[in-house]
Amino acid sequence: MKYNIFGYLIGEGLGNVFKNKKSTGASLMIMCATMIIFGIFLILGENINHFVEEVESVQGIQVFINNDATQEQIDELGDKIRGIDGVSTIEYVTKEQALEQMKERFGDQQDLLAGYEENNIFPASYVVTMTDLSKSKEVQDQILTFENVKKITSKDDTVSTLINLANGIKIVTGVILLLLVIISIFIIANTIKLTVHARRREISIMKYVGATNGFIRWPFIVEGMIIGIFASIISIVIVGLAYSLIAQSLVNSEFMQVINMSLVTFSDMFNSIIFVYMLLGIGIGAMGSVISMRKYLKV
Repeated sequence: MKYNIFGYLIGEGLGNVFKNKKSTGASLMIMCATMIIFGIFLILGENINHFVEEVESVQGIQVFINNDATQEQIDELGDKIRGIDGVSTIEYVTKEQALEQMKERFGDQQDLLAGYEENNIFPASYVVTMTDLSKSKEVQDQILTFENVKKITSKDDTVSTLINLANGIKIVTGVILLLLVIISIFIIANTIKLTVHARRREISIMKYVGATNGFIRWPFIVEGMIIGIFASIISIVIVGLAYSLIAQSLVNSEFMQVINMSLVTFSDMFNSIIFVYMLLGIGIGAMGSVISMRKYLKV
């Protein structure tokens, strides 16, 4: 009996979808637009979170040492930095290594640095990473009190900017999603309402012979859920193909190579995207159906 009821609900839902091709098409387009726009912000947010994690993984400060400091003083400074609470690791970068790093940054134009081997102006430094990024300011203030410290550079501003940007995108995504969901529910409710209106006499007869509201309502809810599932599948395919093409172009671009950042692959996000999209599609479809049925079940 349960299988017969389940088959009836699926059959009626699919039948309603294909009977009203124009209204179903309009609902699909609206829902696809909703999900594609949401997908853009979702993927953007995922990549910014990924950037934050990458920056944090190499986070730290660079402590530049006075050029006139002796090796003994440099070693003493390293021991002091190592002993600060919150410091994880320190790495010594010699003047020669600093020059080589600068040549790598200049790339094909490293000839501009010719002659600096004899008169190396680049200072030695310590690259310091921390156990907790929140302690960065405290560690820097303490290091600045040590002798032979020329200056300190930090990536704190970059991390803070990325975190603020990620939070901003989350807020914008939430607001846009809420507006688009309301619009989609309204469209689907009106689409299914056309089907319900055409069958209003049949629904009245079913009510009079004792059919429950649930028995009448469920085929239309299934219809909305099927529309939502179709919209989810179409949106995932469109977003996936578009993102893969764009990501491939960006990864091979000179800009991404310069900033030394990677993008999240679509396969890494696939499980979370398909879960969110299916939940969104089925939820919007079911909600729209429930709203559209209220009037016609009051017999």
